[in-house]
Amino acid sequence: MSLHTATCATTRPSMFSSDLFKAILTVAIPVTLQTILFSSKGLIDLVMIGQLTEQNIAAIGVASRALFVATIFLAGVTAGGAMLTAQYFGAEDQAGVTRSTALTWLMATLASFIPLFAFHFYGDAIIGLSTDSKEIIVLGHQYLQISGWSLVVVAFVGSVAAGLRAMHQAALSTWFSALGIALNVLFNWVLIFGHLGFPQLGLKGAAIATVLSSVLEVAAIYLFLRAKAHPLKFDAQALKEALQWRYVRPFFSLSTPTTLNFLAWSGGLFAYTAIMGQTGEAGLVVLSVITPIEAFSLSFLTGIANASAVIVGNQLGANKPELAYAQAKGFTVVAIGVTFAVSISLWLLQASVLDLFTALSAETRQMAEQFYMILCVGILLRSLPTLMVVGVLRAGGDVKFCLYQDLSTQWLFGIPLAALGAMVFGFTAPVVFAMFFLETLFKWVACLFRFRSRKWMNCLIKEG
Repeated sequence: MSLHTATCATTRPSMFSSDLFKAILTVAIPVTLQTILFSSKGLIDLVMIGQLTEQNIAAIGVASRALFVATIFLAGVTAGGAMLTAQYFGAEDQAGVTRSTALTWLMATLASFIPLFAFHFYGDAIIGLSTDSKEIIVLGHQYLQISGWSLVVVAFVGSVAAGLRAMHQAALSTWFSALGIALNVLFNWVLIFGHLGFPQLGLKGAAIATVLSSVLEVAAIYLFLRAKAHPLKFDAQALKEALQWRYVRPFFSLSTPTTLNFLAWSGGLFAYTAIMGQTGEAGLVVLSVITPIEAFSLSFLTGIANASAVIVGNQLGANKPELAYAQAKGFTVVAIGVTFAVSISLWLLQASVLDLFTALSAETRQMAEQFYMILCVGILLRSLPTLMVVGVLRAGGDVKFCLYQDLSTQWLFGIPLAALGAMVFGFTAPVVFAMFFLETLFKWVACLFRFRSRKWMNCLIKEG
């Protein structure tokens, strides 16, 4: 299966066609809701833990960042399968959709044991990269050892969700995500604070709740696929067929650079956490508060980006490059507009959001307000680069460009500057946090240039 550039059509569809709005209703909105629900898991954990102590907040903040790196690592593995699945669906190849989903699940599951092993045996060293506090290290390691088992579940959920998005059935996975959130809240309430006769487990209870709710979410998805005889319910035969080299090779050709890209990017976010730890424990506590708020607020953007990857990938798979390009421009306008609205809403809700964290001291609360205002501007800077890298460019298999861009802007520019600010020049924590967004300025230029070149527009599947 070779990659070949799609041939441009002669017609030039409108940027805001009826097909685009239909795609937003059937794919973008459900995917966005699912992304919001996924991000809210971390926010719910932090808000509940935020009733305890600042050390607990810092511990779950650092541990959640490490868990996020692992989750993004698995997302990189599943992204290769998602690209193929979207184009198979666009080409009306149902067998290809099923086969791609089966292969994606197998590879993601095998990959999940890598971070699981690291969290169990080296979790204390991982947490120690961001802080010298023994209490935070012990609490964070304990959380990682337990919650790490949820990664095996993430491998299944991510693979099936990618298949459902490609088939324009994203609403189904959204319902299951809602179920997982509801269960997570219930188990958190019971196990963190010791209700219904259970012991009060604190941070350990939050980790157990994460794993239990994830397992039950997977069980519900599996039972549904089985009861409906859904095309994504693959069997041993589908797995056997998927393991043929002619299918494995293109999967690895897409997943390898994508995984490295996602891993480098998420690893960079953890590096930023470690840098913030050098400004003092207060800065680390505030970053732990702001991080899930940032993830939640960017859920709208990430959801639109994932939806654009599906829709643009569908059109490229159907050999309709001009329609793909037009819809990509439409998604860009929508993404920037939605992110601006989210930024304004976030600014208006500042007091209400920060009031949720009752364990913060007056000094830490004041610093959190400074971080919060910087975030309102920062998420706007992330709008176009996120849409392009997560959605549009990746839909055409332009994974190497995305990898090289993230490596250069983040690791050769953003992280070194932030490290200098924190460890050499002794800048305050809010200034260092603002420096975390400098890399996005370069990404705007690179992404716009690449998009306009159309070199990203590739068909990833065989014709016919």
